[in-house]
Amino acid sequence: MHDAAVLIGRFQPVHNGHLALLREALAHARQVVVIVGSAFQARSPRNPFTWEERAQLLMTSVGDADAHRLTVLPVRDYYDEPHWAQAVRQAVAAHTGVGARIALVGHFKDASSSYLDAFPGWELLRMPRQGAMDSTTLRDAYFGATTATLAQVLASYANQVPPATITLLTRLAAQPEYTALQQEWRALARYRASWAGAPYPPVFVTVDALVCCRDQILLVRRGRAPGKGLWALPGGFLEPNDTLWQSCLRELAEETGYAPPPALLQAALRGVRVFDHPHRSQRGRTITHVHHFELPDAAPPPVTGGDDAAGAQWLPIGALPGMETAFFEDHFHIVDAMLHLIRQP
Repeated sequence: MHDAAVLIGRFQPVHNGHLALLREALAHARQVVVIVGSAFQARSPRNPFTWEERAQLLMTSVGDADAHRLTVLPVRDYYDEPHWAQAVRQAVAAHTGVGARIALVGHFKDASSSYLDAFPGWELLRMPRQGAMDSTTLRDAYFGATTATLAQVLASYANQVPPATITLLTRLAAQPEYTALQQEWRALARYRASWAGAPYPPVFVTVDALVCCRDQILLVRRGRAPGKGLWALPGGFLEPNDTLWQSCLRELAEETGYAPPPALLQAALRGVRVFDHPHRSQRGRTITHVHHFELPDAAPPPVTGGDDAAGAQWLPIGALPGMETAFFEDHFHIVDAMLHLIRQP
């Protein structure tokens, strides 16, 4: 018997395969720690439920007899596996103590399961896949439903998910967030369909501008799906006849109205950093080049939203840690990686 068993997942949402792994963890350890990934993110078709909602699903589904043995801990996506693995280890150690005998429960379903190799020293309890259920398939059916077909869709999954999941899906469907998520899901589906006939999946190249001035940062509100209404760095896709530098300045001007002489921005440039995690964007494989500018101005220059941006605004950098759930895709993590917003593990 191990001191603790660890189960890691996104649980978006919880299904019976997850519960089978959870029961295995409970059978092998006195305590079970469930790491809920993709925590502190804005709702999206890939991450429709908060970590608190997913934690409640797990606690409800395990039953009263074992709930006292279960601890659910949130871990954000760091888009950097060693960094993420260290955060998981620290979260588990804070709960179990130093020297605890720990087992890691999981199964290798595809390349996304490679994280199971990131914890040497924890005994890996491999399990075969439990049924054919997949959260992605359920989410696609859920967001692809209509008002007339939603009840039938949920009924078709009733034997593959715990009752608490059906309750959560039903409750979200009655809220305005569901309609917004459906619209985003459809926009992403159209986006992917536009290049579905390519001989191989394309790799997109984008640019973003991280502009700071007097302890403030320039951000935009996205004006359309995906991520409508969320905060983001001004940026966009590389134009065929532009260099990265030209595209960055063009996007900055179009989305914020800030278009000083290029020489001024060249003098303010502190570096360019590439962010290329394969899953950083739901639109497809997208590699962005973030240009970091530190303006010498005595006060932030005036800005106004334009093009894809519904608005542009200077915000205090010190306020950003409390806004993590309001950022588009990985843009909070980009800013954190470059400006060190939160304490790193």
